[in-house]
Amino acid sequence: MKDIQNLEDNRNVDIQKVGIKHLELPLIIQRKNNSNQIVCAKARVSVSLPQKYKGTHMSRFVEVLSEWKTKNLLGVDIKGCLEKIIKKLHAKSGELEFKFKYFIDKSSPVTGFVAPMSYECSFEGKIIDDDYKFILGAVVPVTTLCPCSKEISDNGAHNQRAYISVKVSYDENEHIWLEDLIELIESCSSCPVYPLLKRKDEKYVTEKAWENPKFVEDVLRDVVVKLRKHPVVKEFEVECEAFESIHNHSAWAYQKEEVIS
Repeated sequence: MKDIQNLEDNRNVDIQKVGIKHLELPLIIQRKNNSNQIVCAKARVSVSLPQKYKGTHMSRFVEVLSEWKTKNLLGVDIKGCLEKIIKKLHAKSGELEFKFKYFIDKSSPVTGFVAPMSYECSFEGKIIDDDYKFILGAVVPVTTLCPCSKEISDNGAHNQRAYISVKVSYDENEHIWLEDLIELIESCSSCPVYPLLKRKDEKYVTEKAWENPKFVEDVLRDVVVKLRKHPVVKEFEVECEAFESIHNHSAWAYQKEEVIS
């Protein structure tokens, strides 16, 4: 049958990225405790396309991804999948991202009741000119309590749920567990968020946040300082958004850095 995609195009436009997105598939994620977790991931994958070709072969993306879903991923293993996609599509560069909900069993701080807590996470790989880069991402819900509100009020202070989004990049021969990255992020908040709280737990988290007030600027700076000191991280991106309880807008802070050894 005639291969339309391989026909020549005369518009002289090299396409930087072309591919598919929102492809849902199951992935097997290796956990820190040596077990596995099957997640439903959404994939976004693309390659470069030289100007001489009319189109890429979309079905080949799905072929490779369907094969890779049976492997136990540590994140950096995305390199092999991406290399195969680039080879199969005769491209010079490519990108692959998996976004998924990752569940961690989390104990209530006082009573110790255990319940699953979900986190939005991502694995992302890029190959450009044979140079591979891996990016690990996590979005972590936390509590923040306003230092200004606490200072000016005779009693009480407003607090809110906030989200800290972190992406880190490191060498492919290194590894950071999602559990450790999430724990690092939570430690920079006024108080972590829990899936299950009894009254003793609620008292604990309320008082912990009261004793540890933070602006989004404080949260962001604390995360940045810890990532700068991390022995593995080479580059990072941090975003903190607090959904204000007394305003109709969010407080927001952002930072992106390369770690200088």
